[in-house]
Amino acid sequence: MLPIDLPADIRERAARVKLAVFDVDGVLTDGKLWYTADGHELKAFNVHDGLGLKRLLANGIEVAIITARLSHVVTERMAELGIAHVYQDQKDKRACLEQLLHALRLSVDQVAYTGDDLADLAPMQQVGLAIAPADAHAWVRERAHWRTRAGGGGGAAREVCDLILAAQGKAEAELAAFLR
Repeated sequence: MLPIDLPADIRERAARVKLAVFDVDGVLTDGKLWYTADGHELKAFNVHDGLGLKRLLANGIEVAIITARLSHVVTERMAELGIAHVYQDQKDKRACLEQLLHALRLSVDQVAYTGDDLADLAPMQQVGLAIAPADAHAWVRERAHWRTRAGGGGGAAREVCDLILAAQGKAEAELAAFLR
C-alpha cells in the first residue's frame, strides 16, 4: 500500500513511529480562519483525516496535537476523535514536544511531526520523521523528510497516517477489517 517510489529511508523512519504529532491550521485544516458575526471561530476538518487519526490510535500509535492557537473547535474535534494529547496556545512548540516525549518516555526517532509553517520548523528538526503538506510554506517543505500529495485540510494528515500504518505492516489488516 506504500507508493512504489517511496524512498527506503522514509519507510524506515515511518516504521519506528510511536507518536504522530500534528499541527492544526494548515495541516488538519486548510489554514483559513472563519469567524461568525458574533466572533466565534469556525474550522473545517477533513473526515478522512479524522479516520486516519483514529486508526493510528487503534493500532497503538499515540497521536498529539501541538498548535500555537487556542480554539474551542479544536478541543471539541480532538475530544470527538479520542485524542488525549492536545496542546494549544503553544508559543514554543519544541519545548512542548520535548515535555511530551519525556512524559511518554519516547526518543525523537520514534516521532513523526507534520507541520506547515515557520513555527513548526524547530520541532520538525528534532524528530525522526518530519512531514509537510503539499501546500506548506516553501521553507518547511524544503526541510521536511517527506511531503504529502494533498494539502492541509485536504487529506494530508490521512496520507501521513496511511504511510505510518503501511510502513509498520498494519495497513493490510486495517483494510481487511473494513472489508468484513
